[in-house]
Amino acid sequence: MGVEAVILAIIIGTLAAIVYSLRILVLMERRMARIEKHIEMLVTGVYDEEKKIEREEAQIERLVQKRKAKKGKRRK
Repeated sequence: MGVEAVILAIIIGTLAAIVYSLRILVLMERRMARIEKHIEMLVTGVYDEEKKIEREEAQIERLVQKRKAKKGKRRK
């Protein structure tokens, strides 16, 4: 019975190692999902800020064009 007990212990140890590895993989996947979510939130924030800056830039461009048009009319 000694050999059978050793083989059974090896099989159970191997199965325990597989279960532990799968547990670690699941934990890492959850961690990666959280990291990806945070990156997505950062990118969304940067994108929103960029759109805001572009709108402000377009508004400034329109004001500059209006001022140039008014100065052009005054000179004539």
